[in-house]
Amino acid sequence: MSSSLVVCEVDESLKEKLRKFRFRKETNNAAILIKIDMEKQLVILEEEYENISLDELRDELPERQPRFIVYSYKYVHADGRVSYPLCFIFSSPMGCKPEQQMMYAGSKNRLVQAAELTKVFETRNADDLTEEWLKSQLSFFR
Repeated sequence: MSSSLVVCEVDESLKEKLRKFRFRKETNNAAILIKIDMEKQLVILEEEYENISLDELRDELPERQPRFIVYSYKYVHADGRVSYPLCFIFSSPMGCKPEQQMMYAGSKNRLVQAAELTKVFETRNADDLTEEWLKSQLSFFR
């Protein structure tokens, strides 16, 4: 059964982009939107965004297709400290084609490993993608 699960390879240029994104010096919110090329079975870059809020990013997501998001977030802690966690968000909205959902779900771990990320979140409803939601997710990493 598990042999039928398709795990897509991560495009080399995307791996390099993620490495550079990880060590970026900018202090604004930024995102990399990632999709799967279904024909090539390859995880590829879809779009890059600088200075983008989660609300703006939510509007960029397709309504009925899964996406991976790597989000650099300026997080102001309750005590005033500022950190810039790199968050991996798997958005898999209701109504996606089952084969698409399986391909994305099967490829998620490989992409997380390639990007070397530890803050990994998932949402089935793009409306959940708010700053409050992200802060509540990040609160587990104190």
